[in-house]
Amino acid sequence: MKLYETLAADIASQIAQGVIREGEKIPSVRQTSQHHNLSVSTVIRAFLLLESQGVIESRPQSGYFVRRKPVLQASAGTADGPLAPAEMARGATLDSSALVLTTLRSINQGSVPLGSPYPDPATFPWARLNQYANGLARRAGQMGMTADLPPGNPELIRQIARRHLENGLSVDAGEIIVTTGATEALNLCLQAVAPPGSAIAVESPTYYALLQAIERMRMHAVEIETDPVAGINLEALERAIVEQGVVACMVMPNFQNPLGFQMSDERKRAMVEMLARHEVPVIENDVYHELYYGDVHPTSLKSYDTRGLVLHCNSFSKTLSPANRIGWALPGRYKAQVEKLKFLNTLNTPALPQLAIAEYLKNDGYDYHLRKLRKAYAQNASIMASAVRRFFPAGTGVSTPVGGYVLWVNLPHGVRALELYARAQERGISVGAGNIFATGDAFQHCIRLNYSYPWNAEVESAVRTLGLLAGELVVQYNCTPCKEANL
Repeated sequence: MKLYETLAADIASQIAQGVIREGEKIPSVRQTSQHHNLSVSTVIRAFLLLESQGVIESRPQSGYFVRRKPVLQASAGTADGPLAPAEMARGATLDSSALVLTTLRSINQGSVPLGSPYPDPATFPWARLNQYANGLARRAGQMGMTADLPPGNPELIRQIARRHLENGLSVDAGEIIVTTGATEALNLCLQAVAPPGSAIAVESPTYYALLQAIERMRMHAVEIETDPVAGINLEALERAIVEQGVVACMVMPNFQNPLGFQMSDERKRAMVEMLARHEVPVIENDVYHELYYGDVHPTSLKSYDTRGLVLHCNSFSKTLSPANRIGWALPGRYKAQVEKLKFLNTLNTPALPQLAIAEYLKNDGYDYHLRKLRKAYAQNASIMASAVRRFFPAGTGVSTPVGGYVLWVNLPHGVRALELYARAQERGISVGAGNIFATGDAFQHCIRLNYSYPWNAEVESAVRTLGLLAGELVVQYNCTPCKEANL
């Protein structure tokens, strides 16, 4: 039994006995660390476990409190309902999903959203999309009962195919399947190419939703070392296919989350050709495709696919409307399986959001909107990176994103992201702890920052505070700063 599980069970027991009552503040991380003679990192893991179980809750700038009417929910892998404190001590574990959930909750509670995976909602054309949706709703009676069945609305499919063509990729409109966001597209494609128990290769670090999808489908991830400039190590990937039986890959070649790199055309072509030799399909997450900072659209893996082994997934959630949750898949030779799974899993994608986006793409200035987004994000990337270099302690390294809206930060040697995360939470600042981007602890010294929001005094103050907190941890643990960034 791990130390943080024992501590969590002890705190839960005190709450159950009424020693600490509903609504009361529990001792701080530092106090608990000193009282139990445990590391701050261990205490943080215990608190996160309790929060994921609904026992306590984090309140920005205030600390942790016992939740009123707490509901102890089963952790990942437990399907029998609420866990008692003793059961938590025996078997409950903290996974990345719990950490992701607490991060998202803190954003909803008003934290400075540097840990958010979502772009600034103020950048989207809500008013225009709502106008289209309202007008369409008044004519809803004219739509048949099957208007939203797979593969999706014909006009939206036409507009998606046209968009790909304008970006240099000629696609068969009959291959497109509209989904409820890119997450559903990724899940359907994964389910189509691999059975439970399969080995699935992913970049390391990788977007945590891919790891969650693999775990949920009872497969296992094979993490392949990934360079922050060149991308996934193709030699290591091929070894994993041969030696570990990898049957499919899930990658993000353009503006990868969290590293922000763009694979070169040569490496994209080489990757597709290598996978074709082994008859291994690759699921391409290309949701940041339109958010490039250069002068030309990047290519996709789909551009080099001649065998139907690339399952391309995309959405409008990062560029146009996250609330409408409209995505799509180009599943290649797996089209029939993906369409069937879409029908069996969710039956349909709501028709009104599909039609509203189709109208916007047809009639409004999507390219003008994207140019504004790209310009703002590129400027913010430069400002955020400069601020991190300025405010964080020596030995901090930052990535060099060429698209998207996230920055990857390597903390000085010995500084744990979870400890920085917890201290930031107490001050009303959210960050993405590196622990959620891998299955192990390889990135426990890294954080991800969102720079899609306008740079203002609040954001600058939050970054300065993070730097000061990181500096305190350097002193506390007597760290020796790295001489150069280890990205």
